[in-house]
Amino acid sequence: MKRMKIDRVTMSRMKLQVAFLLLSGLFAGCAVAQTSATANAKPSLAFARAEKLKRGINASEWFAQVYDKRGYTPEHFQSWTTAEDIALIKSMGFDHVRLSVNPQPMFNAREPNKIPPEYLVSLDAAVKMILDHGLAVVIDLHPESDFKAQLAKDDDSVEQFADFWRALAAHYSTWDADRVFLEILNEPEFTDRYRWLGVQAKLAAAIREGAPQHTIIAAGARWSDDDELVFQEPLHDSNIIYNFHFYEPHIFTHQGATWGAYYWHWLRGLKYPSSPESAERAAALVPDEVDRLQVIRYGRDHWDAARIESEIKQAAEWARRREVPLVCNEFGVYREYSDPQDRAAWLHDVRTAFERNGIGWTMWDYSGSFGVVTKKDGKAVADDGVLKALGMK
Repeated sequence: MKRMKIDRVTMSRMKLQVAFLLLSGLFAGCAVAQTSATANAKPSLAFARAEKLKRGINASEWFAQVYDKRGYTPEHFQSWTTAEDIALIKSMGFDHVRLSVNPQPMFNAREPNKIPPEYLVSLDAAVKMILDHGLAVVIDLHPESDFKAQLAKDDDSVEQFADFWRALAAHYSTWDADRVFLEILNEPEFTDRYRWLGVQAKLAAAIREGAPQHTIIAAGARWSDDDELVFQEPLHDSNIIYNFHFYEPHIFTHQGATWGAYYWHWLRGLKYPSSPESAERAAALVPDEVDRLQVIRYGRDHWDAARIESEIKQAAEWARRREVPLVCNEFGVYREYSDPQDRAAWLHDVRTAFERNGIGWTMWDYSGSFGVVTKKDGKAVADDGVLKALGMK
């Protein structure tokens, strides 16, 4: 009897093992079928639409950062960027325009969902003009720092902005969803990364309520740098493209600038790729020793194409692991005090690194202080060195 009992136990174990093997084979077959189906599946909607954001340009100082004495007026909107400008952008080979829009001139905190019709008339005309030239357009909400500071600390401000976004998204919900993109917020000035994760989720949900079919563009906190991108996790929405900004190293790309780090305004002639000799010459112009040390370090940090590639590759790997599309919708060099050849070399190295890593890009900017054109007597003159660096016509 004892032996019979052992045989039954053995038989039971054998049956369980056979069943396990059969189930394993079934699951393995399912896994293979699923992998095959995934490999053969069409790209997601966000990936497909990201193909329309391969090579773009920022249209600045038009509906945001307006320094025109007339301010945010119909006269400014009609004259700052014209149909001739958009036609030139198209002829250069760009495929999209990132249209910076400051919400503050049309924002009423008491009734944020009621957007002034007269303002929308001007904005609609600009969006239509871009679309009519066969370009895609990113509507990028681009407020001043004081507006973003309120979002960073005040929950009521977030609620109001969400109501505003819901209304604006609903307004554009009937426009071409394949070519009109909605960007949540330019360069969030949030020092608390975790708060930005929550605020961005709130704003994305409001946009999605207003425009169920449109693709949203999201970013990391603290000025959308690449190290902020790799901190965050994707939102619970598959129709989103992620973006970051790239100006590394700022000490080169912003030399001579009167915003950002104070000592930048002293800098002249800082070279790219970096070298100790040129950095030491530039450092001599900086009075403060601590700041001078930053310039010396730039010279010895080996900023060149390989260094840039290593930075951009981290962002690309973040997107690949999470299976989300990625773009960089700002990069550029302040042209006032940078050597034109060095500026072109940096633009070339950054642009080619993006393309090698499958990242669409949007240069900052069209006709501003980082521009691809200069305007003389109302006529745009293209910078051939920049166009060549960008691989454009």
